[in-house]
Parts: sequence; structure tokens; C-alpha cells
Amino acid sequence: MKYIVKIGILLTFIVCMTSCKSTYRINLEDIHLANIKASEKTKILYERIKSIPNDGFAFGHQDATIYGINWKQPDSPLKIRSDIRDVSGKLPAVHGYDLGHIELNHSFNLDTVSFVLMRDQVKKMYKKGAIITFSWHLDNPVTDGSSWDTTAAVSEILKGGLKREKYEKWVSRLSIFFKSLKDEKDQPIPVVFRPFHEMNGGWFWWGEGNCSAEDYKELWRQTFMLLQQNNVQNLLFAYSPNIMQSKEDFERYYPGDEYVDILGVDIYNYGGKEAFIKNIQTNLEILRSEAQKRSKPYALTETGNINPGSDPDWWTENLYPGIKDSGIAWVLLWRNARLDHYFSTYKDDVTAEDFREFEKLEETLFLDQVKKINFKL
Repeated sequence: MKYIVKIGILLTFIVCMTSCKSTYRINLEDIHLANIKASEKTKILYERIKSIPNDGFAFGHQDATIYGINWKQPDSPLKIRSDIRDVSGKLPAVHGYDLGHIELNHSFNLDTVSFVLMRDQVKKMYKKGAIITFSWHLDNPVTDGSSWDTTAAVSEILKGGLKREKYEKWVSRLSIFFKSLKDEKDQPIPVVFRPFHEMNGGWFWWGEGNCSAEDYKELWRQTFMLLQQNNVQNLLFAYSPNIMQSKEDFERYYPGDEYVDILGVDIYNYGGKEAFIKNIQTNLEILRSEAQKRSKPYALTETGNINPGSDPDWWTENLYPGIKDSGIAWVLLWRNARLDHYFSTYKDDVTAEDFREFEKLEETLFLDQVKKINFKL
């Protein structure tokens, strides 16, 4: 009988280790972020992100609960929907949003998402334990064209530039939004901010060939300081180039450890399966090396299938071989806008069955798993 009891206790312990809520104690004085005035919850978020690779990688999706293929949330949603949950029964652990046009004081972002709805979804997802990340496709401040208007602009918004006052107003509006993200206790919700991404590509006005590397670094640093001056204390800053060929590509635009919390890279499957896998593996190895040197977490901050509706084994035979055992904190798939522009999967997609296999992998972590990783002071 005593052996049965002992076995029962052992089984209970094993079940708890694998499924019970994990809570860790931390000392705030041991956590050093770019923003030395970062809130306690922001520091806790950082520790959660650092801990994720111990169990695998968190799965993320851009605008996951805002819209999907052939559906869109109303401005006052009564329930949470997601293409990912439609396929797998699970919600993503990381939820991405874009703030393009917040600088213009518009009510909707560049993808026609209401900022009111976005704020509501951030609050709901944060309460459920999700990690929130923001990109910012801001307009060209010189021409008022889009982010993809590559007219030179960076030097004009640095200190002393002709458009500096305009840019400071833009950052002020951005700051107001960040400070408006509040939880049920009216405390700021901590989020990851990934500005001026893919700077080593030439398609954005802040990208290679459209500004100097030194001006880019100054843009990052001065934006960082403006956010501090506006008393924004709930941000972790993520630096995210496009595909890199070497560590020199990483360093060329890097603004400095004192301005960055998380390292990332954006990689899509241009060039086919083998090139995609090789690019991910090579780039994540660069990030791993840089992250270890700088004691920072890292992630595949943006990816997706540019040929939706093809390759039924894309998840297990294309994406997973690249990120397997890579040490990333998360992988974020880009948005599912419509049938001719989506990067993940949905219930009638040819890759839906393979996604369910991908979801079953031990390393792949969704919301219910990541929310169990908690830290207390």
C-alpha cells in the first residue's frame, strides 16, 4: 500500500511540474533594462520573456483577434476569435499590433484597425497572460507619404532638423497611446516596442540607402529619449533587422545595449524552402551569439509564408526546421488580412492540418502554456 501512495505522490509531482502554474521570485535590483525607470511590471515581462526558451518558443500572430480570413471583430467584440484558435483550439501567446497613423492622430491605423478596438484587445489579451508587441509603420515626415516612401527624412527629424517639431509631436501622440494601455487596476500594461524595423533593407524611409547608419542610430536614441521625456515607462525595446549575412550586418545599425532590451530578426520565405530554412538557422545563430554576449533575449520577430495556399507541410517542414532548438523566445507570424494577403493559416487553409501537427510539438507554446510563467517580487 505504501508503494502505491508513493507512486501517487510522484505522479502528482510530475503532473504539477508539467502543468501547474510556475511562479518564480525575482529581485528588481538584478534586472537591468534600457529604461532605468521602467515599471515593475515591465521588468516582470522581461523576465517572463527570458524564461520562455527554457520550455520552447511562444507562438505569435499579428492582429490575431482583430480580424482573419472572411471575418472581422466588431468595435465592441462579445467574444475572442482568432484564425489560429479556429484551427488549433488555442490562442497565440504573443499578439502583435501596428501603430502606423497614431502619429497622425487618426482613429484607425494604416490597416484600418480602430485604436479603440486595439486598446480593448490588448487589455483582454494581457489579462489572459499574453505578451504584447507593437511595430510602428509611421508615415514619411517630410513628404507625408507612407513608410514605403523612401524619400530621405531621418536627418530632418533629428535635433536641429526642419521637421523636428513635427516629429516630437508624433512621438507625443505615440506616448499618449502607450500610456493609455491600462489593466483592470489602472496600471500601465507592459509591452514590447519594435520601432524602425528592417533597417538593413531599402524599402522604408529609415532603411539602408535612405539614411546613414549613424543617423539611424541617432533616430533610435533620440526617439528613446523622447519617450522617456514623455514619461513612458512600460516599454521593452526590440531591435529587429531584416535577413543578415553576417554579424557585421547586425552591428551596422545597432544603437547600443543601453537602448535595446530584445534582439530580433525578420525573415520570410523568399527564395524557397531550402533558402528559408538556411536563412533562419544562420540568422538565429547570429542572434544567439549577440544575445549571449549582451545578456539579452532574442526572437524571430516577424515571418510568414509569402505563398499562402501552397505547400501543405509548411509548418513542420519549412518553419520548424529553422527554429528548432534555436533558443528564441517567440516567433511572430504576420497578419491574415484576406485570401490574397495572409501569412499564417486558417480553418480551410491547405496547411491547417500541418499546423495542428506543429501545435502538438513539445516546443511550441501557446497562450495557456506561456501564461503559467510568472514572476513575483
